[in-house]
Order: sequence, then C-alpha cells, then structure tokens
Amino acid sequence: MALLYAVVSGVILTAVVLITVFILRLFGILRHGSEYKPGQKGSVSVLVVAGSGGHTTEIIRLLGSLSQSYNPRHYVIADTDKMSEEKIRTFEAERKKSDSTSQFTLHRIPRSREVRQSWSSSVLSSLSALMSSVPLVFRLQPDMVLCNGPGTCVPLCAAGLLLGVLGLKRVLIVYVESICRVETLSLSGKILYYLSDYFFVQWAPLKDKYPKSIYLGRLE
Repeated sequence: MALLYAVVSGVILTAVVLITVFILRLFGILRHGSEYKPGQKGSVSVLVVAGSGGHTTEIIRLLGSLSQSYNPRHYVIADTDKMSEEKIRTFEAERKKSDSTSQFTLHRIPRSREVRQSWSSSVLSSLSALMSSVPLVFRLQPDMVLCNGPGTCVPLCAAGLLLGVLGLKRVLIVYVESICRVETLSLSGKILYYLSDYFFVQWAPLKDKYPKSIYLGRLE
C-alpha cells in the first residue's frame, strides 16, 4: 500500500511540475511575443489559415498588400471547404507573374466546427483538427501564422504555440478580425485575443472594448 501511495504521489508531482513548466513557458512566449521579429534575417515563412466564404477573400486581400518577403506561403483550409482552393490558386497564379520566386503549398485538415454544429460534438471535431494541426505545423515550422477568424485557425495557432513551448521554434501569431465583426469578436477572436502576438481589428468600437487590439481600419 505504501509503495502504491509513493508511485501515485510521484506521478501527481511529476504532472504538476510539467504543467507548471508548460504554463511558465507559455506565459514567457506570450509576454515577449512582440519582441520577436522573424523577417530580420530574410524571408518569412507564413502559414495562412483560409476559411469558406468571406474569410478567404479577406485574407487574400491582406496577402496582396504584403511584400514579397512573405514567402513561402502555406495555406491551410478545412477538408469540407469547396471554394477556397480555387481562390487561392487564382491569387497565387497572378502573384507568380510578377514574382518568379513566389512559392506556396496547400493543405487540408478537418474542420473544427461546422456552422450550427452543437457545442458537444464540436469538442470532438476540434480535437480531431488539433491532432491534424500539430504534425502539419511541426513539419512546416512556419515563422508566422496569419489568420482572420475561421474556426480552423484555433488548433493551428495552438500547434504554433506548442512549437515555442517545446523550444523548437518561436512562431508569431497574427490575428486579423473579420470586417463583419463591428462590435463583438468572433469565437475564434475571443480565444486568440489572449494568445496572439498581434491582434488587429477593423472597427474602432472593438478597439475600445479590447485595449490589446490594434485598430487597423477597413481592409479594402
């Protein structure tokens, strides 16, 4: 009985230590995130999270304003997204005409949460998305994750943070809230407001409610 108690106590103590180290590492990364400048030594590898409908249109418009230094671009879309791939390939084909060194890849993962999906079932689908996101992000090892609201971005950002927590690579998390969000944040925004290095909003009322955010103005 004493041996069993010692083993259980050891396991609990180890778990507490590991969780404490994890939290401290995560806190350190989030606290000093804005000091990380991935483009100082050359090009910036970007993982771009695209979503169905207006999310992809907005993120492509944002990418069009970025310099050629943001290369390569690794797009990730949900496996049920039927429209984003065509938009991405059209954008990249046009970009290739003006920049022969432009590179991109396209990847699919399970969707975290479908529209009108119940919260109970979305827990399982989110875990499935996370299980796909971790090996993908660890393989690509981007310098930055750029996203604007689709639910798929949460597990991908979590995987990027995990890279930093494990000391493998610091990944910058940049979130741009969708233009349709005028007074309230999306669910993804409410989560990533606390985890992102840079959090941009396109409407002044959101800046007033969320002081950490950066008012960007409308991307048109």
